Amino acid sequence: MEHARSIRSFVIRAGRITEAQQRALEEQWPKYGVEFVSPEGAAAGSPDSAPAGAPARPLDLDALFGRRAPRVVEIGFGNGENLAALATAHPERDYLGIEVHRAGVGRLMLAAENAKLTNVRISCHDAVEVLEHQLPEQSLDEVLILFPDPWHKKRHHKRRLVQPPFISLVASRLKHGGVLRLATDWEPYAMQMLEVLSASDALVNTSPDGRFIEKPAERITTRFEKRGQRLGHGVWDLAFRRK
Repeated sequence: MEHARSIRSFVIRAGRITEAQQRALEEQWPKYGVEFVSPEGAAAGSPDSAPAGAPARPLDLDALFGRRAPRVVEIGFGNGENLAALATAHPERDYLGIEVHRAGVGRLMLAAENAKLTNVRISCHDAVEVLEHQLPEQSLDEVLILFPDPWHKKRHHKRRLVQPPFISLVASRLKHGGVLRLATDWEPYAMQMLEVLSASDALVNTSPDGRFIEKPAERITTRFEKRGQRLGHGVWDLAFRRK
């Protein structure tokens, strides 16, 4: 399944990165990092490499984690608070985090190393390309997309991650019965998410009223979410199951 990537949902900015995060990127990448490797063998997934357009080899997830277990992917994990908390609370699950911003990748690596987590792997690459080329169909038990960039201005709405082609791609990677979970603190984006997901032939809303759900107990309130709450933002959660 191929999806055009002429418009990206993210912009890589030269944000501040601490010495500890940079050191984690250099020292912990071999342990936690997942390269975006083309069929020709050129690695493009390390944090200091530019994204590559060449297709990557599909991942053997059992080999990557050294076992067979339920698999969860978090797309755009930010500073990794939620993913680290989930991986700590659920050692029986494997977690793959995907994030393009190096500071967040370094921060999660620090957290994973400090907690001695063995069930975390990290990709520093475009999530669409990782899903398309590295993750096999029906290989995931859960996908998390929490507080993606809402691209507030109308002229930027085309950059929003949650669009029909992307949701079709995500659904194809979920096992039957697998769950896609989303959250946003921007109500117009929440309504768009609900519309796009409800229109998918592959997914069904788990909410009894066909709209939003209560915040899942295991999703921690991140620093980003707390800041939104201080500003008076609401939060809308969705959960759709693969038919």
